Amino acid sequence: MKTTRLPTLIYWGSIVVALVLTLMPLPEGLRAAKPFWLALVLIYWALEAPERISLGRAFALGLVGDLLTGSLLGEQALRLVVLTFIVLRLRSRLRFFPMPQQALAVLALLANDRIVMLMVRSFGESAPIELSHAVGPLVGALLWPWIFLLLDSLRLRTRPSEA
Repeated sequence: MKTTRLPTLIYWGSIVVALVLTLMPLPEGLRAAKPFWLALVLIYWALEAPERISLGRAFALGLVGDLLTGSLLGEQALRLVVLTFIVLRLRSRLRFFPMPQQALAVLALLANDRIVMLMVRSFGESAPIELSHAVGPLVGALLWPWIFLLLDSLRLRTRPSEA
C-alpha cells in the first residue's frame, strides 16, 4: 500500500471506529457515561488536519450517525456542524494549548454539544435536564489526551518522510 493512501485510511478508519464505538451496547448504568465518539474524532481532525473536515462533511457524518443510532434525523448532524464550526474557528488557539487545558476546552465543547442536544430534543418532546447529562462530556474530556495521542501517533507515522 502506498504511503500516500495511509493517511486517508487512518482518517476514514478513525471515523469508522468512532461509529462502531457509538453502536457498542453498554449496561443501563453506564449509558450516561458514553462519550460522543464521533465528536471526539472530528475535534481531533479539525485541529490537526482541517483540510479534511468541512461543515458539509460534518453534516454528512452526523446524518450517518443519526441513521445508525436511530435518533432524530438531523440531530447529530446539527450538533456536529456546530461543534466543527467552533473548533475550526478557534483552531489556531486550541491547537497550541497544553494537554490539560486542551482537555478542558474539549469538555467545554462537549458540554456545548450536550446543550444543543437538549435544545433540539426539547422542540419535539419534553427533555428533562438531569445530572447524568454531564457525565458523557466529562468522560470524553478525560479520554481526550489518549485519543489525541493515539490518533496523532498514527497520523505522524504515516506522514511521508521529507528526504
